[in-house]
Amino acid sequence: MKTIRELYAYREMIISLVRKDLRGRYKGSVLGFLWTFINPLLQLIIYTVVFSVILRSGIDKFYLFLFVALVPWIFFSSAITGGATSILSQQDMVKKIYFPRHVLPIAYVTSSFVNMLLCFCVIFAVLIVDGTGLNLKAILYLPIIMLVEYVLALGIGMLSAALTVYFRDLEYILGIVTMAWMYLTPIMYDVSMVPEEFKFIFNLNPMTPIIVAYREVLYYKQIPEIFTLCHAAVLGVIILIIGSLVFSKLQRNFAEEL
Repeated sequence: MKTIRELYAYREMIISLVRKDLRGRYKGSVLGFLWTFINPLLQLIIYTVVFSVILRSGIDKFYLFLFVALVPWIFFSSAITGGATSILSQQDMVKKIYFPRHVLPIAYVTSSFVNMLLCFCVIFAVLIVDGTGLNLKAILYLPIIMLVEYVLALGIGMLSAALTVYFRDLEYILGIVTMAWMYLTPIMYDVSMVPEEFKFIFNLNPMTPIIVAYREVLYYKQIPEIFTLCHAAVLGVIILIIGSLVFSKLQRNFAEEL
């Protein structure tokens, strides 16, 4: 509760850091903020060519099937890999002034989340132009799914941020981990394609129910199963609690380690 009260007191600092990150993310580049949309679109084109033309997946409108899962995944992977260096990148501030250190990973993950929300404008436009349309009742569940993913990403972001201060190689290891994690998550294939004997392992992946829920709402245009949402929410809350506790434990010696 003390941490929550402190974070509320420093809410203006979080907002300021989010704005700074959004403004500075593509500063100096020719296309600037357009890279927010170009990056997922380029990945979409590459994966669509591979899995629709070369390795035929047989999934109807594969580009939509992939896009509605790829955008949330880009946010999640960015929150983990970028969040890992959120303390290191602000080490001068950590050494010189007092503020709840949770502010830094929270600001980075929130900035990445705002980027994802902007990309969802493109998803909605594609769904409408394509003629697939939207199920308005199902869309009402979308903010819940996004919130669950944000909680999960924040928990892992805090955990990786704290551990990277003590173990710098983790920054590079996480790049490999997220790449492997993406292929173990039903992003480029349907969860029904996973062999029955491996489904239990896949369901331990906290991103599996989240991706399934996004796809049910945006691709299949149906209300997500309550079990799927509850499963994702429980995993997200557990990981956030673990991440917050570990972060609180390790933050005491951040200044000495930096």
